[in-house]
Amino acid sequence: MNITLNTQTALTGDLIIPVVQTDTLAGQLVNLARKLGLSAAVLQRDFDADAKEVLAVYGPNEQKTYLLGLGANPQEMDWLRVFRKFFFDQKSKLPVQLSIDLTAFDGNAIEGVVLGVRGGDYDLKLYQTDKAEGPVFFSDAGKLTLQVTTEQQTVAHEALIRAEAISQTQRQMLDLMNAPASHKNPQTLADWTVASGAQYGYTVTILDKAELERQKLGALLSVSQGSDVPPVLIIAEYIPEGIDNPRKVGLVGKGVTFDTGGVSIKSSASMHLMKSDMGGAAAVLGTVEVAAKLKLPIHIIGIVPATENSTDGRSTKPGDVVTAYSGKTIEVIDTDAEGRVILADGLGYMVRNYQPDVLIDLATLTGNVIAALGYHAAGMFTQNDDLAAQLTQAANQTGEHVWRLPLWDVYREDIKSDVADLKNYSGKPIAGAISAAKFLEVFSEKHPAWAHLDIAGMAFADTEFGSQKNATGFGIRLLIAYLQMVVSKTRE
Repeated sequence: MNITLNTQTALTGDLIIPVVQTDTLAGQLVNLARKLGLSAAVLQRDFDADAKEVLAVYGPNEQKTYLLGLGANPQEMDWLRVFRKFFFDQKSKLPVQLSIDLTAFDGNAIEGVVLGVRGGDYDLKLYQTDKAEGPVFFSDAGKLTLQVTTEQQTVAHEALIRAEAISQTQRQMLDLMNAPASHKNPQTLADWTVASGAQYGYTVTILDKAELERQKLGALLSVSQGSDVPPVLIIAEYIPEGIDNPRKVGLVGKGVTFDTGGVSIKSSASMHLMKSDMGGAAAVLGTVEVAAKLKLPIHIIGIVPATENSTDGRSTKPGDVVTAYSGKTIEVIDTDAEGRVILADGLGYMVRNYQPDVLIDLATLTGNVIAALGYHAAGMFTQNDDLAAQLTQAANQTGEHVWRLPLWDVYREDIKSDVADLKNYSGKPIAGAISAAKFLEVFSEKHPAWAHLDIAGMAFADTEFGSQKNATGFGIRLLIAYLQMVVSKTRE
C-alpha cells in the first residue's frame, strides 16, 4: 500500500475524517454535515467523538465517509492507537483507494496517523497455514491519500518519511519478538543485524562463543551455559558521514531469546511468553536501523548480549560466582535474574571499548517494575537530571511513557555479597527494580550520563492483534525522539 500527501481538493475513494472531542463539537458536526450533504441532527445524535468511535455515513454522491473519534486532547500515541484500531478492524472492508482529511490538524499528526495505519495491517498469525488472502487495501495496489494544506506540507512530508522508516523496522521487531524459540535464537538476531547493516550502511560485528571466551565475557557466558544454543554479542555501529566529532550515544539491550529462569525455574503458567525477553534488544537494534535510514547526524553504538537462559547439568547454579568482563565478581543468587547479569557484560564492553557520551540500557528486567507502574510506563533510573528530563520529554512526545524511580545509595545494601563483589538478587520481595538498577550501575563504571530503562511492563501487552500478550516494539520511537532531541541541542 502506497501513502502519498495531497494538497489538492479532489479526494479519491472512501474518506476518513478524524474528529476531536471538544466543547465546540456540535458546531464542528454542523460544518461537517454541510460539507457532506447530511443532516446535522443525525451526526449530533449518533457521534460523540469518543476515542476509537466510528460512525460511517453515505453522502448524496454515495461516497462513504467515516467519522473517527479521537477523544479529548489527543496526543501522538492517541492518534496511533485510534488509527491502528480502525484499520485493524476495518481492513477487510476497505476499498483499494482511501483518503484521510487532515487539513484541520497540525502536520505533525501525520506521524501518529501513518504509524497507526501501518500498524493496523500487522498479522500475528505468523505460522498459521490456512490464512486468508490479505485485504486489497494493504496490497501493492492499495493507495492512501493524506489530505493536508500547503502550509502543512513540509512538516507533513518530514513526518511521513520518519513514520515510514519507523513502521517498517518496528514491524520486523514485532515479528522477531513474537517468534517462539523454535524459530528464533541468538544467531537469528545476529543474522538480522548483519543483513540490516549491509542494507543501510552501518557496521556490524558479531562476537561468537569462542571470541566471548577469549575476551572473557564471563557473565554472558555463565547465563548461556545451560543451553545448546551458543550466545553472541552483537555490536552495531552507525557513524554519520561528513560530521566532525558527532555526539556518541551507546545503547545496550537485553537479548534473552527465551528465558526458562534457569535452575531457578519459572512456573509454567506464563513461561511461553518468555520468548519476549528480548524487548531491550529489539529497541536497540531497531533504533540503530531507523537512525541509519534517517541518516541522523549522531554516532550510535548498539550492543546486544544475546543468549537463551535454559537449564541442564551445565547450568550456572544459585550460589555460583562468575567473573564479568569488567573483572567484577558476581554471586548468582537467582538464575532467573539473568538479564542484569548479561547486561553487566554489555555495559562493561560498551564503556571500555567505546566511551560513549551518553549510555542507555533497556531491558525487560523485573516483574517488580510492573508492580510499581503497571502497564503504563517503563521505570527510568539515572543519576543525571538532564538526561532524565530529556528522556521524559521524548517519552511524553511519543506516548511511550517513563517514570523516574530512585537510585539512592542506601539500596546498595540489597546487592552486597558476602563472597563476591556483589550479588545479582537481593532476595527481598520489595524494591526489586531498584536493586537491579543499582546492580547495573556498578557496570556503568560511574558513567556520568547513564540511564537504565526497565521496560518489562511495556514490551509485551494486550493489543487488538491477539488474545494474549504480544510484542509492542516499545522503545524505538522513544529513542529516536530522544536522538533527534540530542541533534537539535547539538546544533544550537
